[in-house]
Amino acid sequence: MSITNENHSPEEPEEPEEDDAVTEESEAAVVVDDDPAPPDPVPPGAGPEVAEDQDADVAAAVDEDALIYDKDVEETVDAPPPVSPYDRPGRWYVVHTQSGYEKKVKQNLEARITSMGMEERIHEVVIPLEDVVEFKGGKKVVVQKKVFPGYLLVRCSLDDDAWYVVRNTPGVTGFVGAGNKPSPLGRRDVETFLAAKVEGDDAAMAKKSKPRLQYEVSETVRVKEGPFADFSGEVIEINEDQLKVKVLVNIFGRETPVELEFAQVAKL
Repeated sequence: MSITNENHSPEEPEEPEEDDAVTEESEAAVVVDDDPAPPDPVPPGAGPEVAEDQDADVAAAVDEDALIYDKDVEETVDAPPPVSPYDRPGRWYVVHTQSGYEKKVKQNLEARITSMGMEERIHEVVIPLEDVVEFKGGKKVVVQKKVFPGYLLVRCSLDDDAWYVVRNTPGVTGFVGAGNKPSPLGRRDVETFLAAKVEGDDAAMAKKSKPRLQYEVSETVRVKEGPFADFSGEVIEINEDQLKVKVLVNIFGRETPVELEFAQVAKL
C-alpha cells in the first residue's frame, strides 16, 4: 500500500539574511570626505605611474622655493663698484691753455671734436675741480675751484689726427710732456685729479670728499690789513672753528707768530 501525502508541497528556497556589517560598510563608502588626508607614501610594489606623479609634485615644490631664494639673493646683491676713469678707453693727457679761459677752450675743443667727427678718438675733456672752504663775511662757505688753473685733462686715443685737432684749438698752447712728446698720466694721478673712488681705499675716499681749506699749513700768505699790513709770512697753524690762522711774520729780524683772522690774509 502506498501512502500519499496530499498536503505536502515542495519547500521554497529560503532567502539569505542580509549582512548588517556589509550594509554599514556600503553606506560609509558613499560619504564624501571634505578634507582628504595627504596621500600615503608610495607602497612597496606600487606602479611606476604613482611614483612619477609624487616625484613631479616634490620637484615643483623645490623649484618654487628656488625661485623665492633667487629673488631674495638678487635683491641683496651689492652694486658693482664704479669703474675708474683710468680704465676707460684711451689715455689721459694734460693740455695747457690760456689762464682764465679754460671753460671757453673746453667748449671750443668739444665743438671741433663733433664737427670733425673725432668722437671715437677724442673721448672726454675735463676741467678738474675741487671743493674749497672759504670764509666770506665771517661765514664759512664751500666753493668749487680749479685744481690746475690754465690746464685741461683730455682723454683720447692719441694719433696724428687727434693731436692736430687738440693742438690747433683756439686757446690751446700745447700738450704737457717731455720735449714735444705728450706724456699720459698715470693711474694715481688720474684717480686723484678726478676724485675717483678706489676699491678698498675708503679712508682715502673720505679724506678726498672733505672740502679743502682755503689756506694750508706751510703756505706763504700776505697780511692785508691791521698793524702788520703788507707783511708776508708762513702759516703755521689753522683754527677752523675760530676762523683764524697763525702766521709767522718777520718783525725786526725776528720771526714772530701773529694770530690773524681769515679775512685779514690773502694768498700770494
